[in-house]
Formats: sequence, structure tokens, C-alpha cells
Amino acid sequence: MLDFRAHTFLEVYRQRSYTRAAGALHITQPAVSQHVRQLERHYGCTLFAKTGRGVEPTAAGETLYRALDAMENDGTRLQAELDALASAGAARPPLRFGCTRTVADFVAPRLLATHLGRHPDEHILMHTGNTAELVSLIDRGTIDFALVEGSFDRKAFDSAVFSREPYIAVMAPAATPPERPATIRDLLGRRLILREPGSGTREILEKHLAARDLLTSDFAGTIELASIPAIKACVAAGAGISFLYRAAVEQELAAGELVDITPEDFAIEHDFALIWQRGSRYAERHRALLRAWKA
Repeated sequence: MLDFRAHTFLEVYRQRSYTRAAGALHITQPAVSQHVRQLERHYGCTLFAKTGRGVEPTAAGETLYRALDAMENDGTRLQAELDALASAGAARPPLRFGCTRTVADFVAPRLLATHLGRHPDEHILMHTGNTAELVSLIDRGTIDFALVEGSFDRKAFDSAVFSREPYIAVMAPAATPPERPATIRDLLGRRLILREPGSGTREILEKHLAARDLLTSDFAGTIELASIPAIKACVAAGAGISFLYRAAVEQELAAGELVDITPEDFAIEHDFALIWQRGSRYAERHRALLRAWKA
């Protein structure tokens, strides 16, 4: 359980202002300043630096925030579990997690069906979003962990690999060249259909193109769609090519509706990872759940 000074520090960090933190906590600004000074004396370091508009956390402030935020979120979860034990007939706290869209659409249904077969009374709350959105939800305590495909801050989050997924280029059968392209540059004359900025599916493409001194704009044209089913439908209709995880197009490949045209020099695999706040007391519980899901 965090004391009042820790809660004040967390609010100053989030508000980036002593004045706004005081308003949110319904205490005076001098009280906010005093609480922060007491923490600085206790830890022997400066936690915030003044700026023209408010304050910014120092490196020490960032480190303390990550630790206290994890403790605050764990405390909220723990209280919910204790309340359920103390109240006869009270529902257990739900399994609260998030998935990036590829995982949500093409991996999570199988996982949840198996999970509910083992735990039929489990209450599940699953959020869907890109990696940045899910990281924010974990940070705010809205969810406890997430299955993601994108990059995340490894200083702030612990992780464990769920699976290693092939990332491939696909095209409609009618438009497929007689031979598999040898290099990624052989595909630049095609229109590229890709996800919106911020998505893990797009992020991995941009990262590997950049390693070859290429951009998505180097293709003959681009179409941005936020829906993976819409992307697959457009590709199948001959509107262009796309790069997706094989897990997202297994059915279409098997049915002959799409063809794998991944160039020989663009063979990529990427991890789907379970992430949670570094320092969380629930880390082993998350790892145990991941082991069960992988099994």
C-alpha cells in the first residue's frame, strides 16, 4: 500500500505540474511541494526539474515512477482480490488484458476458447489496440498485461515470448509473377496496401525497409487501411500487395485466395510477446498463464 507522498508524486508526474496535481488531489500546492521534497530527501535525489510550463521528471523521477506505478496498479488488483474473498458470492476480478489487432483477430480466439475450457467461470475483459495504446492502458492500470507484436520500452516492461511469427508478402493469384521475386526491390513497382501508422504490422515493415534504405513511399502507390480483413480483401481483389503475419492469412493461403510472394532477401520473423509492468508482484502469474497458453 502506497502512502500519500507516493500518490502525490505519481500525480505530479502524470500532470507535469504541481498546481494541476494539487487540484486533482484536492490539496494545496505547498502540500504537494512538501510531499515531493520529503521523497527527495528520503531517496537523496532530485525527482523533478522545473520548466517554463511546469515540471519534468529527472532520470531518478522516471525510475521511481515506474516502480511506484507498478506498485499502485498491483495494489488496486490486490484490493479487488481481497474484496472478492471477503464478500460471499462476490465475483472474482476479471482477467484484464489487451491484444494488438493481429493477435486479437487470429490468435486470441483459439487461446480464449482453450482458456475458458479450463476455467469456465473466468470473467474476461480484452482490449484491442496498437502496441502504444495497450502500453498506455497497462500504465494506467486499466489492463494487467498485453500480447503485442510491436516494440515497447524494455526498461518499463518485462516480457516473455509467446511465439515467433513469419512475416510475409502476399498477392492475388491472378497478379502473381511466374517466379518468386528475388529481392524486395522487385516489388517496388506494385501498389502497397498497409496498416495505419502506429500499428505493429506496419512498424515491422518500415523497420526492415529502412534497413535496406527504402521507404513505403518507394512503392508505386500506397493505400492505408485500419482493418486487416479489408486489407486482405483488397489484395485478393488485385488492388495491390501487402505484408502481414502468416497467422493472419493462413486460411486465404490454404484456399488459394492469396499467394506468398515473399522475396528471398526479405525473410522475416518477429516475436509476439506478453508484456507487463516491470517490478509487478504478478509477474510469475503472467508467466504461468503464458506457459498454459503456449501449451
